[in-house]
Amino acid sequence: MAALGFRLMAMLLALLGAGLAVAAPPHIAATLEAESRAPKAGSRIDLAIAFRPAPTWHGYWKNPGDAGTETLVEWTLPAGVKAGELRYPVPGTLLVGGIMNHVYEAPYALLVPLDVPAGLAPGTQLPIRAKVDWLACTREICVPERATLSLDLTVGDGAVEPAARTRFDGWRAALPRPLGAQARFERAGETLRLAVPLPASAAVKEPWFFPLGDDVTEQSAPQRASRAGDALVIEAKVGRGSPERIEGVVRIGPDRGLAIVAVPGKVPAGGAAAGAVESEGEGGGGLLLALGGALLGGLLLNVMPCVFPILSLKALSLARGGGSAAAARREALAYTGGAVIACVALGAALLGVRAGGAAAGWAFQLTDPRMIAALLLLSLAIALNLAGLFELPSLSGGLHAQGAFATGALAAFVATPCTGPFMAAALGAALVLPWVQALAVFAGLGLGLALPFLLIGFVPALRRALPKPGPWMATMRHILSVPMFVTALALAWLLGRQAGADGMAMGLAAALALALGLWWVGQRGLGVRAWLPLAPALAVSAALILTVPRAGPAEAAVASAGSEPFSEAKLAALTGAGTPVFVYFTADWCLTCKVNEKAAIERSIVRDAFAAKGIKVLVGDWTQGDAAIGRFLESQGRSGVPLYLFYAPGRAPQVLPQLLTPGLLTGLAV
Repeated sequence: MAALGFRLMAMLLALLGAGLAVAAPPHIAATLEAESRAPKAGSRIDLAIAFRPAPTWHGYWKNPGDAGTETLVEWTLPAGVKAGELRYPVPGTLLVGGIMNHVYEAPYALLVPLDVPAGLAPGTQLPIRAKVDWLACTREICVPERATLSLDLTVGDGAVEPAARTRFDGWRAALPRPLGAQARFERAGETLRLAVPLPASAAVKEPWFFPLGDDVTEQSAPQRASRAGDALVIEAKVGRGSPERIEGVVRIGPDRGLAIVAVPGKVPAGGAAAGAVESEGEGGGGLLLALGGALLGGLLLNVMPCVFPILSLKALSLARGGGSAAAARREALAYTGGAVIACVALGAALLGVRAGGAAAGWAFQLTDPRMIAALLLLSLAIALNLAGLFELPSLSGGLHAQGAFATGALAAFVATPCTGPFMAAALGAALVLPWVQALAVFAGLGLGLALPFLLIGFVPALRRALPKPGPWMATMRHILSVPMFVTALALAWLLGRQAGADGMAMGLAAALALALGLWWVGQRGLGVRAWLPLAPALAVSAALILTVPRAGPAEAAVASAGSEPFSEAKLAALTGAGTPVFVYFTADWCLTCKVNEKAAIERSIVRDAFAAKGIKVLVGDWTQGDAAIGRFLESQGRSGVPLYLFYAPGRAPQVLPQLLTPGLLTGLAV
């Protein structure tokens, strides 16, 4: 009887504490946000219920663990407007007194898809109301909290503010990604063994399985993770339930996870331990492998299609010859310095953008049509210089370190549309390394790109093998201007693809202004005053570039018959149904991608072979830097395009080479 009294007293105190807590400021502040405050009629947008826990407080995942409760939302919406299910980010673990909690200790957001009905007139008001209940806890106490959140939307053009896009990209990046392949599980005595298809190259840190059901595993028991080829094997203590299908989230790193559905099947024997211990023990080896891959990848960029225009500049620079051995070494070092510094600068910019929450990858700057317009002007200027319309003092005579430095930086910048063998995995690894190590990998890429020129500068025998200067060089300059003009033409086409006809017209107008200014310089000679009239031309060109419209998200390109735009949900549905799937990720600015598409993917022999075997083709178009595609690329250990994957039923995804042939693709249909 006394024990019952103590329990009743405890309940009364808890209720009293809850009542006082409701009157006090919340321990976890909540706000309601919309990615677009002016959604289009007939569109779907994302809402976010953003939570900010006070220090020492935490909120809970959908399956809160051994304690806690999930977040509940009651919506009040205008007629026809529908809210979907809450989407939770990847949680963390918190073990308190032997009780496992699945929690969020840092700011987090639950995302909700909101469907706006078609037929609404622009200007229609859409008041959104949500009554939200959640549990806020520390390690000692818990307080139920509640808020009524409101948001007023107006039907419009669907515009998204850059700041809102960045916030929502960050929140979406924290969501678990669909696995895109079938996971398997088996019970071995008191152990549940789970096999998750995951490329061996994909980084894994502190893996943990969070089941959606609270009876699947003994949630407070330790878990063991190991690698078995292209599979991550997780072992946990069996819970009291015996489901025939297991759903949940596998954490593979901080704020990174995979949403899985597992069915009974054979699970391979585990190998080396995966997780924090593995990462710490192999950190140095992983860095060395990434550095080696970056060095080889940069070296191979010298023969990739996307670097052909820069090869013309390098060939001309090497052919100038003459000068002393010391001057040759200075130019080689300057060229190398330009390439390395440019790669490090691009890498630092990429890491900074990603730190802000955007799902960016290598060549991220090329998703902005203004950058394409700038490259158009740069390529045109180089072509006109090679054609003899004007001369650059630092590049026209003997060996000049300044010109070599600029050429090296230019080579690195123009090489960004491509990722070749070795380079893709190295840059993917760089994105999960600490900043200093990641920048070292980008420096290795620049060093590999500059290595041929560096060797010629320091090896006299290689310099002696170069042809001697002579009248042929003028003819060679004119010949080498042709690929640069072709490059400028391709960039104009790409600008039209990204920014439409108006954007392409503005880019061509900027190119015309620049060409007229450079023509004037060529007519006036190399004096300083001759360059002064170029300033207005540059100002006009810059103004036109800055006003090039940035297009909205583009629909995925469907290059070959029977292809469909890529989505992780579509991939998961196809692989779950046992359908073989070929997935390729491309971009209009990626020359390697376009070569592979024309030479292999779009060939009729490949289409016929795929159709005969029922292989579905999904196309991920990253031209506009789609955040969902960026996150998927990252989950595959890649930082850019191209990426080619083949999903055979019942097998782990196969990563194909970055240079495709029709025979390689038709072999998938055997």
